[in-house]
This record gives sequence, structure tokens and C-alpha cells, in this order.
Amino acid sequence: MESIGWGILATGKIAHAFARDLALVPGAHLAAAGSRRLESAEAFTAEYGGTAHGSYEALVADPDVDVIYIATPHALHLDNARLAFEAGKHVLCEKPLTLDVADAEEMVRLAGVHDRFLMEAMWTACHPVIRALREQIWSGELGTPRHLHAELGFRVDADPDDRMLNPELGASALLDMGIYPLTVAHLLLGPAEQLTATAALSDRGIDLDIAIAGRYPGGALATMTASMTSYSSRRCEIATDRGRIHFDDFHHPTQAVFVPHAPGPGSWVVEPGEPMVLLGEELVIGQGYGNEIAEVGRCLRDDLRESPLVPHEQTLTLLRQMDELRAQVGVTFPS
Repeated sequence: MESIGWGILATGKIAHAFARDLALVPGAHLAAAGSRRLESAEAFTAEYGGTAHGSYEALVADPDVDVIYIATPHALHLDNARLAFEAGKHVLCEKPLTLDVADAEEMVRLAGVHDRFLMEAMWTACHPVIRALREQIWSGELGTPRHLHAELGFRVDADPDDRMLNPELGASALLDMGIYPLTVAHLLLGPAEQLTATAALSDRGIDLDIAIAGRYPGGALATMTASMTSYSSRRCEIATDRGRIHFDDFHHPTQAVFVPHAPGPGSWVVEPGEPMVLLGEELVIGQGYGNEIAEVGRCLRDDLRESPLVPHEQTLTLLRQMDELRAQVGVTFPS
């Protein structure tokens, strides 16, 4: 493939961010965009290029499109992916892949039946800084991680029928924001052995705020929070037996910093050493969405059906975790 043609299914806020980063990726271009309203698709392609389609069916039928990026609300992902697979298209689907693991397993099954590539759009797992940090943590160079804390939240002021607040569309602080701390903990510590949550629910029964405590391999612990009512620091910090690692913004990191600590003179005195800055070998493309786009391109050129950076089993593992956590706090969806 000289240049991979992308089709963007839906034209909301996340689709705009994706299109901006797509324009920065060599060997990829926006071939088309589809919306349920032709006017919306035309406005989108006027800004970013490509052919406008007034239906998702027309988008997936476009012969210039090699892979579909699904940018609809969570509750619609499975139907959208089925449409794309049946048209012979590969799929990059926004996170979370579906509302629950049963639907995600069905999407993975459909990808296999149609022999198409499928990846969850978890750009965090493709991010150069996080990949570099993961390699150094797992090598033991930074010590043994003992505790991780990550938080992500912002105030959501939206109409009750907006996807961020409407339970019929899969609204959930856990699914929208909490998936990021859970993913970072999974990547840096390994699969969770136990997770416990508490949450504050809206009058419609969705989690507006959630706090999670987890135990991970080797006895490492994690605390994670997600919020749709308040502004978090967006920090992630990892304490190891050799020092501390921190991001200023783990959601869109530009670097990670490891500060080694060593005993100093006197009782209980610990002094920080020279910080080590971790950047990653690859450049961050745009906001980071470009790196997941580049990973999809690499996989398609290598004729892969899943990415080693975002394998299906990792996606399913995290969805199983979120299913369990939703059950603990009493959140269910109408579907």
C-alpha cells in the first residue's frame, strides 16, 4: 500500500482530533468521512479532505477506503464494526471497544470471520513515551514498582442526552476516563489480580466519579480515579524501591521522569539523585493519535490481523475489569 486510505465514521469531537493527527502521518490519508447527515460530512471533508458520505453504508462501500476509524458513542461500536467488516474494511475502533466484554468478543469473532484487521484505538499503548517507560520498568533498570497512582478527570457540562451523560449511549466516567489509568497500570504493572471500586452515581445511574484500588503481580498496588465532575491533575506517579517516576500529564505525555532516591545522613533521610528523562525513540505524532494510526499502517503492510501493541486479549482483559467494576458500583446500561 503506497498510502492507506482512511474512512472516518462519524464526525464528532474525537473525529476532528483524529483527522488532525492523520494529516501528519506519512503513508496515510483521509479518503472519506461519513455521517448520518450529509451536511455534517461535507463540513468535515471541507476542512480535512476526502469524499463526504451521507450514510455509514455509503462510507464503508467507498472503494478508496482501506480502513474505517469508528468514532461513534460506545453503544454503537459493534453495529458499526459489523457494517465495516461486511464491506471488507479493516477497523480501528474508539475505546472502549464496546460496552461489555461479550460484545467485544463478538467484534473480535467478526473480524476473524471476515479476515480483517481490528484494533481498539487505545493510543496510550502506542505512545512512544509510555512504550519506552514500559521497557525500562520491565527491564528492572528503574527498580521494582510498588505503587502506582493515576487520575484523569474533567468537568462535563453537557445536555442530558449528550453521549457523555446518556446511559443509553454508554455514558460512564469509568469507560470514558477510567480506562486510561487502568490501561497504564496494566501496561506498567501487568494484569490486575484484584480490583475494588466505589463510585458516585448520577440520578440516571451512571458513574460520575469512580475510585479504584488494585493489586497487581508481585504485590504492586495501584490507586486510580476518574471524574466527570472535577478537574484532576492528570498525573501518574509510580513508586519503586529505587525511586519515583512521574508524568506531568500521563494522558498526553511529552516525557516521563525517573528520580532515583538514596539514603542520606541521619535517620529516615532520603535524598533525590539526578533525574533521568525518558522520551522514547520515536517522535510523538500530533497529540498521540498519529502513533496509533502509524501502528495500524504498519500492521496492514505486514498483513497482520491484530497489533502486538494493542492485542485483542489486552483489550478483552481491560473490558473484563470494567465489567467487574461496573457491577461493584451498580452501573448497568439499558442495552
